[in-house]
Parts: sequence; C-alpha cells; structure tokens
Amino acid sequence: MVNPNRRKKTARFEEIAALAGVSVSTVDRVLNERDTASVRTREKVVQAARQLGVPRLLPETRHGLIHIDIVLPDSSTPFFQRLNLALQRGVAMLDKRLVVHRLWTPEQDEAALVRSIGPRRYRRQALIVAAPDTPAVRGALQQARERGEHVTMVVTRVDQVPQADYVGIDNHAAGRTAGYLLGRLCHREGRVLILSSRRDYLGHSERSRGCREVLAEQFPALSCDLDVTETHDDADKCYWAVQQALQENGALVGLYNTGAGSPGIMAALGRFAQDKVCWVTHEISDDHRQYLAQGMLDVVIDQDPDTQAIRALQNVVAALGTAPAASLAQQPGEFRLYFAENMGQQPYLE
Repeated sequence: MVNPNRRKKTARFEEIAALAGVSVSTVDRVLNERDTASVRTREKVVQAARQLGVPRLLPETRHGLIHIDIVLPDSSTPFFQRLNLALQRGVAMLDKRLVVHRLWTPEQDEAALVRSIGPRRYRRQALIVAAPDTPAVRGALQQARERGEHVTMVVTRVDQVPQADYVGIDNHAAGRTAGYLLGRLCHREGRVLILSSRRDYLGHSERSRGCREVLAEQFPALSCDLDVTETHDDADKCYWAVQQALQENGALVGLYNTGAGSPGIMAALGRFAQDKVCWVTHEISDDHRQYLAQGMLDVVIDQDPDTQAIRALQNVVAALGTAPAASLAQQPGEFRLYFAENMGQQPYLE
C-alpha cells in the first residue's frame, strides 16, 4: 500500500521550483547535475532547496575559479595596515578555487576607485570594499550589484546599494559613546573640538553626528561647532586645528578625533594646552598606547579590524555558496574601549 502521507519527489521539486521562480524540469536538472543553467539559476535553485531543508547533498553552484576583489584605499594609517594584514591572513585560508585580487586606490583619486569597482577583464563574483559615499561610487556599486556581483562593505557604509552587506561597526553608536565619555570625563564647562578625517566617508559623518547628539542631549555645559574640521588623517592639519582651537576665546576642554593624525594632536596639546583636555579617538596603535600611558589620551575606541576582516570573508564565501551561511552579516561588529588601565588586558567590549 502507498502511504498517503508520503511526500512525492515531484511535489518537493514543485515547491523548490515555486520558491526559486523556475520550472520543475530546471530544478531536476540542477539538483541532479545534468544542467546547463546559468550560475544565477543554479544559485536560486540550490538556495531554495536549502531554505526548504531538502535532505540531500546539494550540488556546487559554481564550477571553476571564483574571482573576488578586495578594494581598499592606499592608506598608511595604522588601522588600514592592520586591516590589510588581517585580510592577507584570512585569504591564505580560503579554498583554492577562490582567486582574490587585492586592489589599492589613491585616497583622493575617485576615478581610480570607480574604475576598480567597475567591470574587470575576468568575471568577478564578489567585491569587498571600503569607499566614500559619493554619487559616482554609489553608482559604480549599484552597477556591480546589477551585474550579479555580491558586495560586502567594510569600515564604512555606502548608502542606496540594494542587497549589499555591511560588516563593520555601528559608527553612529561609536560616536555617541565618544560623546558620553567626553561628557563624563570633562570636569569643567567649555568647548569640544571634533575632528573628522573626511566628510564623504559616511562612517566619519556618523561618528561626528553621534557625538554631537549626546553632548546636546545630556551635557549642555559642553558646546561644539556644528561643522567638524576635516583633516584627511593628516598630522599637520590636526596640529593646526588643535592649535587654533586652543588659542581662540573660550576654554577647550574636550577633543574627539574620528580618524588618524594623532601625532599632530599630541604635539599641539603638549605645546599649547594650559589645562587638561579630555581626548577621545579611534583605533589602538603603538602611538595611542604611548599617549594613553602618558595620560594625554583618555580613551581609544577600536573597531577590531582583525575580526572585521574575517567577518567580511565569511560573508562573501557564504554568499557565493562555498561555505555555510554566516549569521553575522546583519549584526554590527563590536567595538572596544581602551583606557590606560586596560591596555595590556582584555579590552572592554561594547
């Protein structure tokens, strides 16, 4: 006798076909590896089968080499040096079918960045990128998605790129944390100076905005300019900005730098500051450890580029179907707070 509750294979194939938006015959060819379907069609069928929990070994969705690009700014800042090393270590552990091309573009050369995001001589399946949020960059990333390339953003987001993932920290929350720390650590009334690397990097804008919000909401004794000073991570620009702020009327009691250039800040504070200026900045590095130990720097907010690199690679290989789906993509990364007291210990997690 036939068990009426037993599900027929054709019925299961019909469910997969409906979910994937293809024909039953296409499902049969893909799952039994008799197909000549496109990569995108195979991906849709296999993904639908996974979603429905089909109890069978599913075929690979891609054959041959898989090309991935990593596009980062050619920056000498300690943060990007750490991120580059972490990505290099992570890439060495990937499946040999994954061919990773690493591209560095000059920080001020938007045209070079757009070309790197654009079509390559090889068929690229995925892209890991840290980029400013400008109309040209946004358009290039939108076109990459339209070509079927998976896009994973690190460090900072670019808005209006459908179905792109971001695996960095919540920069707005980091900025709010900086504002709260300044409010608690500045023990007198006065002005707070906010320095930002670049306004076209959404992450830096989010940090600055978050800091200003908390100061306005919770610490009315502290005031700051609505427009942040743009430094492009240049130590000399940081020096002149801090010098000018210290020499203007009104006591400078706090300083928040969303980017790099700390040697310039340290030099200006050492030369011109008459009283203690509470200083909060980003990314733990050798010079920041030294400034913390000396008592000039109060708190470092670190976005842990090593973990961020691993999350980005996990996100890409999962999206390409060469590893189990990663559950981290929709969660912001953790940032860490370093004080002089915990530099040599496990940092506090946020």
